[in-house]
Amino acid sequence: MHRYIVYLLAILMFPICLWLATIWPAWYWGVGLTAAMVALGTWDLLQKRSTLRRNYPVMAHFRYGLESIGPEIRQYFVQSDLEDVPFSRQQRALIYQRAKNEMDTVPFGTLRSTYAVDYEWINHSLAPTAIAKHDFRVLIGANCAKPYSASVFNISAMSFGSLSANAIRALNEGARRGGFYHDTGEGSISPYHREMGGDLVWEIGSGYFGCRDEKGGFSEERFVANATHDQVRMIEIKLSQGAKPGHGGVLPAPKVTAEISVTRGVPMGVDCVSPSRHSAFSTPVELLQFVARLRELSGGKPVGFKLAIGHPWEWFGIAKAMQETGLLPDFIVVDGAEGGTGAAPAEFVDHVGVPMHEALLLVHNTLVGLDLRERIRIGAAGKITSAFDIARTIALGADWCNAGRGFMFALGCIQSLSCHTDKCPTGIATQDPARWKHLDAPDKATRVYSYHEHTLHALKELLCAAGLNDPAELGPEHILRRVSPVEIRSLASLYRYLEPGELLHKVPDHAVFHAFWADARSDSFQPPPKIQALRASKSR
Repeated sequence: MHRYIVYLLAILMFPICLWLATIWPAWYWGVGLTAAMVALGTWDLLQKRSTLRRNYPVMAHFRYGLESIGPEIRQYFVQSDLEDVPFSRQQRALIYQRAKNEMDTVPFGTLRSTYAVDYEWINHSLAPTAIAKHDFRVLIGANCAKPYSASVFNISAMSFGSLSANAIRALNEGARRGGFYHDTGEGSISPYHREMGGDLVWEIGSGYFGCRDEKGGFSEERFVANATHDQVRMIEIKLSQGAKPGHGGVLPAPKVTAEISVTRGVPMGVDCVSPSRHSAFSTPVELLQFVARLRELSGGKPVGFKLAIGHPWEWFGIAKAMQETGLLPDFIVVDGAEGGTGAAPAEFVDHVGVPMHEALLLVHNTLVGLDLRERIRIGAAGKITSAFDIARTIALGADWCNAGRGFMFALGCIQSLSCHTDKCPTGIATQDPARWKHLDAPDKATRVYSYHEHTLHALKELLCAAGLNDPAELGPEHILRRVSPVEIRSLASLYRYLEPGELLHKVPDHAVFHAFWADARSDSFQPPPKIQALRASKSR
């Protein structure tokens, strides 16, 4: 009977409140409340969809209410400052402080256990250096007609559509002030990207938004119209992304607004489909030919591609195509499987793709082994929020870093985990004007600029402490990691690094190269014969 206690009390209190209301009109609020509870409990008993509601009329809704705010309760009151899934309170606090120009120093020592496994640090020097400026830059496309000098820290791909108009305005204006680039995401170049004049990297995905024909294929004419704009500094072909590699996407017809229709070059009232694969090329060689063609059509701007590493033989096929054809991308951006800003199915977020550290190492090692590393720049993205994150990523093998969620925090994101609901409480990841119009773009642009500025200043101080003069001097020997309570290893000793040109002479003693390099093909992304044979044997 206790299961029905709230429902029965409501039934009992309804006539009492009704009688009291005839004497004191203020009691009509009680009449309304008890009547609503009686109606709710009756509906719970009559419906058949939820057993819990039938067994616990009215009471079940208290449970649903508490469950709905569970993530917020855990995030704000229960989780420790260092619990970093998705991002720790300490990580978020550092970004907020730097974005708001507040003190970011920490009192009374580190909160981290320096004797815990996976604790990392950079060794300091007894002869620190003095660096005058912290505007560290990387030249991309040195042999292009229009090379680009990029900051070592930039805004990762986030499309208009996933982010609001004012969020795009703020990010781009912050990038303009700080002299760093803003990746458009595959949703193409919106009016809000152009409005502020910040440097853009135009990302082109499988939907070819902004450069597609009426059938959804690639249009050279429309590509040229956007790519030759002075604000577009580089073009990035998206092969896959960390949030959902190997998975396409659909923007439902009701969400294809007039602005998105014009920006993406798709009709209103029709689902906007991003296929899971490109139609402009189907082999590694064709990908590189596409890169070369885009470089030509853009007037000599750097062109590269972004990918999340999956099957090693597919990446090896691209690398072999570079070696055989001499067609090289100007840059490669390695996206880790750490999640990214895009909403995705749970299985993809949790279990698809190679994490950034291992993916970056594989790409870096392959290019070093082919003696191509000096000719191709590498960017990397994957939960990068601090100067140490940048230093470690460059030490692993990158030339520069991108961040998406870090800059979202700078905009004011509170990690409410509602990006996919169109109900973002901060007006960042929503197209609801009642929400995003309250985001003050000029103020948030200042925060984006300040976060970038203070983070690079912190990177300068790290480099000085380590006795270095530039991020390019960072190597795996500079980063130490505790691998057990009594053992410390540098990244140089922890990971196998190939020697320049090693792949040109032999298959290195490295598990992934040993298993897949010899059989990878430049003319196909298909699995090597031995993999196909293994699959066939399992299907019998």
